[in-house]
Amino acid sequence: MHNAQVSTGIAGLDDVLVGGFPRNHLFLVEGHPGTGKTTLALQFLLAGHRQGEKGLYVTLSESKNEILEVGASHGWQLDSIPIFEMTPSDEELSPEEQYTVFHPSDVELNDTIKLVLEQVSQANPSRVVFDSLSELRLLARDALRYRRQILALKRYFAGRRCTVLLLDDLTADPSDLQLESIAHGVITMQRLEREYGVNRRRLEVRKMRGARFREGYHDFSIESGGVVVHPRLVAAEHRPDLAQEPISSGLKELDALLGGGIDSGTSTLLMGPAGAGKSTIAIHYAAAAAERGDLACFFCFDESVATLAKRAKGLGISMDEHLASGRLVVQQIDPAELAPGAFVARIRELVEEQNAKVVVIDSLNGLLNAMPDERFLVIQLHELLSFLGQQGVCTILTLAQQGVIGSNMTSPLDLSYIADAVVLFRYYESAGRVKQALSVMKKRTGPHERSIRELSFDSRGVQVGPALENFEGVLTGVPRQKGVR
Repeated sequence: MHNAQVSTGIAGLDDVLVGGFPRNHLFLVEGHPGTGKTTLALQFLLAGHRQGEKGLYVTLSESKNEILEVGASHGWQLDSIPIFEMTPSDEELSPEEQYTVFHPSDVELNDTIKLVLEQVSQANPSRVVFDSLSELRLLARDALRYRRQILALKRYFAGRRCTVLLLDDLTADPSDLQLESIAHGVITMQRLEREYGVNRRRLEVRKMRGARFREGYHDFSIESGGVVVHPRLVAAEHRPDLAQEPISSGLKELDALLGGGIDSGTSTLLMGPAGAGKSTIAIHYAAAAAERGDLACFFCFDESVATLAKRAKGLGISMDEHLASGRLVVQQIDPAELAPGAFVARIRELVEEQNAKVVVIDSLNGLLNAMPDERFLVIQLHELLSFLGQQGVCTILTLAQQGVIGSNMTSPLDLSYIADAVVLFRYYESAGRVKQALSVMKKRTGPHERSIRELSFDSRGVQVGPALENFEGVLTGVPRQKGVR
């Protein structure tokens, strides 16, 4: 008894399709040239071979050598996959072989289909790939004949217990939906161009008759080894029951300011001007978690790992031991190479497979600059924070505000309503010196101090001082002293 679904050979795509392709049906994989259709199709056939299923690759546009080169670029041996090549030979291009009585398309289409079906009959495969349908469309010459031919192929394969992928490069009229109406399921692959950096790739399951699948767009990348699909994160699918526990920063005064510390399963936003100490407090939390034996992950957008480690060491925070033990993972993110789905997938991997307890994203400004065209960045962050909260992860986000001194500072995006706790950093002037202060603006999971405390950094480390009770207007940047300090 066969399973009702067949694996695509791509773990992320199987996840999107909730198991894989429904068995013994015909599916359309469409996308412009260069989107990864051929690579996906080869992974589909190789997955079948690993399960003892015969496969057949029918190429109508590319040569067999070109298909083999695609496989070699990913380190695949395609000896086990029969490749039937239907590209014109040198003899077919000679004047003696040109038809003179019949229209070429009348003869060539029938000959092509006949040869293909003969190969299928001989090989008796369980999985077949046609690459690509644009050649059949050109041979058919008109839409009616093309539709009839595809329907004939569908009926032919329906009786052969065979799962078929039809690849289409979308060179025809984009409003022509005949293929989509015929196919049992449709996957669209897209490549979105950016003005700077790598292009973003995403796919969408347009339809899948009689089967569940995850709707919407899912990012994917073409790496050495094939197509890697990053399913869209749906926080509602992850609901473990975890009790909240306080997470210490390693600084007694900061924990007191936060009413005992940050709670696990919550998100904390550290916001303020550049250089006010947000990243330093964040690395303090990560290092404290590693010291307790938990796994902490720190994603850098704005500075290199070496710079972060050097700055932390100058404040008495040694990262080398934790990095060597693996309890602290610091990853530098290149904004020009980032895809939202790949970033979220990396976080999911660390949380689900390695049980990370603290995740730091430094900073949201870098994340936003890496995805300037992402209109739904806030929604993606909401899903990510909900997922991390349900996994009991303490999430710390930093956000640099525009400006240096003053209370009327602006943020590139408003995330204060998403975060469970918000810590505000400010510069202020006192006795001819520029000093720093911090305060907790909100904490959903419990009480916290309403005071404003002085923040300083020196060779002894991070110092959180007593409440600035003798000052008024600290958050404006130019406070008034109420009495003698």
